[in-house]
Amino acid sequence: MTLSQKELLSVISILAEESASTFDVISNALHHYFGPNDYFRLGTALLMLFQQPDLLPDQNQRVTILFLLYEMYRSQPLVKNPFAPLFVHLLSDVPDKTSAMEISQPEKMFLYQLITTPAVTPQLLKKTPRQVMTMDISNFRPIDISELQVAMLEKQTDLPQVSRSGINPLVADPDMDTNGIVNPAVAQQVIEGLICNPLHSERALENSIQPTFFRLPPPLHKVEQDELCWMNPKDDSFTFEWDTMMCSENSAEVEVRQLMGKAFKGALTLTQQQQLLKELEKDSKLVYHVGLTPSKLPDLVENNPLVAIEVLLKMMQSSQITEYFSVLVNMEMSLHSMEVVNRLTTAVDLPQEFIHFYISNCISKCETIKDKYMQSRLVRLVCVFLQSLIRNKSINIQDIAIEVNAFCVEFSSIREAASLFRLLRSVENNEGGETNTSGGNKSANSSPTSATGK
Repeated sequence: MTLSQKELLSVISILAEESASTFDVISNALHHYFGPNDYFRLGTALLMLFQQPDLLPDQNQRVTILFLLYEMYRSQPLVKNPFAPLFVHLLSDVPDKTSAMEISQPEKMFLYQLITTPAVTPQLLKKTPRQVMTMDISNFRPIDISELQVAMLEKQTDLPQVSRSGINPLVADPDMDTNGIVNPAVAQQVIEGLICNPLHSERALENSIQPTFFRLPPPLHKVEQDELCWMNPKDDSFTFEWDTMMCSENSAEVEVRQLMGKAFKGALTLTQQQQLLKELEKDSKLVYHVGLTPSKLPDLVENNPLVAIEVLLKMMQSSQITEYFSVLVNMEMSLHSMEVVNRLTTAVDLPQEFIHFYISNCISKCETIKDKYMQSRLVRLVCVFLQSLIRNKSINIQDIAIEVNAFCVEFSSIREAASLFRLLRSVENNEGGETNTSGGNKSANSSPTSATGK
């Protein structure tokens, strides 16, 4: 936790800046000499200097230290600044018994503006420590740190109960992890210990009120015959048994994820498609670990509709299946999306409102498209798709009869629309809804793919 000789020289050079130097210049010097991993060590050293007035004869240097303690953690919320307890202590109305922790009113106003008024901070950075010490404070609003105190209390609730039950005046040496980050709980104890127990206090070691955490040894009971007995082997020759499969991923799962990643971007080969479906068939729960999300479903439908069908069928029991249906309904109408919907309706009972909404979207798309050739092609696709749904009894014809009849009349010049209209009439009049109508000639398993060649 100590500073090196080079770092101490850097600190002295920062504090020795001429009083004409603005806080912007001081900030640049701080970030030039020190990085984020050095801030806590630097801050504790500055706090020790702040408590020793003999080492800081110039009042401007005390203002500089307060600014540096704030500047090091300015990019983070104030409650995450490990020196926030110092700011609360200095701005509190309760007088401090040690003159080292007393600051003047200009210093208080400067610190209060730093931590409570971010909009004023750019203006403060253009000032110098000397200007801060001589500024007129008669027009400033009263100091109110109640919000900061409440935020500090809320932050302390995250600390262990023992850490919140007392104050330990001993300065702990917080260990850093591999990234050089200080443990925040220990850092909090360090700062509170330095603030509440100045280094020159002779009774610092006698003021500890932190409770001792005792761990009582459990009582030993007689081992019953049906219990396992704890053994203490005396042989010191131990060997390690390594589990070579520990932390290794399931090779099948990795392969399936890779294939699904390719399926989102383009069409799979027949071999890849068969391998993917084979692995999904082996493990029904594997479908939840292949990386498929509702936002990726349209790409899968357009590139690999057969894979999309099988995946959705295996996810029918999922709590998120409604989200996948919603994405499927609202995606761009295409041959592949119709194929997926058609296959799903023949395999499982889809919600009727889902099917009706998809049909409405298809009809709306046909009515709004401007290109006559594309419009004719889409109308034929929709007509064949609707004939398939009607023959497979996947929808209640009475629910969509009005909308579909209007659609057929609007595009009556197209043969498939006329055929669909006759099929609707036939079903409504109970004249053989399952028989083929003249001009339609579609089997019960009709699919939108049959219209692509027309």
